[in-house]
Amino acid sequence: MIRPFRRADRDQLTALVNAHAQAVVPGVSVPVNALLDQLEREPGEYLVDPWVVERTTLVAEQRGRVSAAAHLLRYGAGPEVGPALRDTAEIRWLLCWPDSPVWPDASAAGLAVAEAAVAVLHGWRVRRMAADGTVPAPGVYGIPEQWPHVRALLERVGFVRGERCELVYLADVRELPRRSVPLPGLEIVRTLGVAGTRFTARLGGADVGYVEVDTTIGAPGRIASRGDWADVGNLHVEPAHRRRGIGSWLLGEAADWLRLARVPRLLGYCAPDDAGYRAFLERQGFRLLTRTAREWELR
Repeated sequence: MIRPFRRADRDQLTALVNAHAQAVVPGVSVPVNALLDQLEREPGEYLVDPWVVERTTLVAEQRGRVSAAAHLLRYGAGPEVGPALRDTAEIRWLLCWPDSPVWPDASAAGLAVAEAAVAVLHGWRVRRMAADGTVPAPGVYGIPEQWPHVRALLERVGFVRGERCELVYLADVRELPRRSVPLPGLEIVRTLGVAGTRFTARLGGADVGYVEVDTTIGAPGRIASRGDWADVGNLHVEPAHRRRGIGSWLLGEAADWLRLARVPRLLGYCAPDDAGYRAFLERQGFRLLTRTAREWELR
């Protein structure tokens, strides 16, 4: 049976979301209230969320079990909405339990939810229909490679993945190396940046690089886990000063700050074709968690 979400579903739906999130990022867990917040609004999406004019959540109840669910958004068509999302509808996420010997027809529930979700998108009569897998957990978005059953459902109802792909990395902050100052006269300046706390490398009065780390992704009430989280918002070294150890030193300084804050996990993101940055992350001790496919579209 496909029906709208009811508050009585919240525990089973949270379990479904957490099972998918933990297949991608180790140890992450979303509390019930954080999931309910996303169904009603997304406080962290302060730019995009005000553009949403309609939301609905569908669940598949199968012999008393929530076997699948989808959360849908419709964005407005007015000039205040960004061009990329104007008059767009989106499957924010689509999740279902995989088939198992004790529950061999879970994928049938997933397909039923996917078909019902597409019917809602068509009913909204928008110019574009998209899909993603953004649940309220750090590092879980797009359609990660650990969700082949979700990918299969989207393809079966007509979605086509875009060319955009991203790599998600994770580092244990305790293992990130400390670096000595690579150049005489190099100093660190800590300020508020656009994506978290900024650590700027300054040489002779000139800024030669910076890194930003955001610790708000693990704010109280949003994530229940064995520790707190941060991610690398931005990392940049001026071209004339690259390959001199400044990037590694900046990351080490940020790691010292995170250790003082008792934040043990640091996420990083990279495009697959950015070989230089991929190699840099891996040299620092970041481990690849997933490749996630973005920009799914119903054509």
